[in-house]
Amino acid sequence: MPDKYSHSKSVTLKDVAAAANVSAITASRALRTPEIVSQSMRDRVAKAVKELGYVPNPAARALASSRSNTIGAIIPSVANLVFGEVLSGMLDAAEGTPFEVQFVNTRYIVSREAELLRVFAVQRPAGMIVTGTSQTPEARALLERMGCPVVQIMEVGPDPIDMMVGVDQAAAGAAVVHHLLDRGYRRIGFLGGRMDPRSQRRLAGYRRAAEDAGIYHPNRVLTNSAPTSIAMGSRMLADFLALAPDLDAVFCNNGDLALGALFECQRRGIRVPAQFGIAGFNDLDMEAAAVPAITTVRTHRYEMGWRAVTMLIAASRGANPGPKVVDLGFEVKARQSTARQRADRAARYPGAA
Repeated sequence: MPDKYSHSKSVTLKDVAAAANVSAITASRALRTPEIVSQSMRDRVAKAVKELGYVPNPAARALASSRSNTIGAIIPSVANLVFGEVLSGMLDAAEGTPFEVQFVNTRYIVSREAELLRVFAVQRPAGMIVTGTSQTPEARALLERMGCPVVQIMEVGPDPIDMMVGVDQAAAGAAVVHHLLDRGYRRIGFLGGRMDPRSQRRLAGYRRAAEDAGIYHPNRVLTNSAPTSIAMGSRMLADFLALAPDLDAVFCNNGDLALGALFECQRRGIRVPAQFGIAGFNDLDMEAAAVPAITTVRTHRYEMGWRAVTMLIAASRGANPGPKVVDLGFEVKARQSTARQRADRAARYPGAA
């Protein structure tokens, strides 16, 4: 069976030279011995390398050899418990096979992804796993030219690079709003930290559902780009209540913030869920252990990692990896933090049914 992941898309030094309008010798010198080439020439070659996604020698020589058994995985954090479960699934799927998973993290720095892809390209990996669907044009070009199967994880969306396995983040965000409306909450806010692309899509889902219900207001959204923590959740809810004192519920984009919001309510004597509802995301252990236990969204993170690796192994062997896009779905885990009596939405909240 022909290998669809051939390196027919590989960019050569000749292509770089043509794009930079220099000779192949000049392009080679700009990459190998830049000190003997003028700055303007170096800049032109560097621009062509970036735009074309060229992997310089010795990587080019490595790409001409047979593939390694390395499966590269690029995640945004090794400290985040969410990605720990994903990595466990990857490692378990590779166990007992000739393949080895090597993972690196970007620390949520967008430009790092392309840099790390160049490092993996030297190894001629059997496959690549990347997080999310918001790759930069440079990173996407590199993935398309690496000549190996690719899986984007954690979310699903249009225009996959190759394969995807994850969850519809916007639909999950909308589902939380619907749940809160079902429980009788009306003035529902969104509290978000570390607003990475997946959190942005949860916010988009929140807004869509709130607008459909006729309850959206810009004052009911508070976000922060800093890394999240329980302490941040407490501080942000305090700020939120000062800005929008009429809030009666909040959807937090992760469990850290939700637990912090719960602690702030307890400090203020705000009764949860009778006076105020709290919902989180990711279904971390602390959300279930809190008193009251926090309503959250459960996603199948272990399976995301496991499926990604099994799909890559099958594709690298020329077998059918199954559907190109796998939506694992999600579950809103209703707990005590939103256990207010159900509302008759059609009667009480026109437009919210």
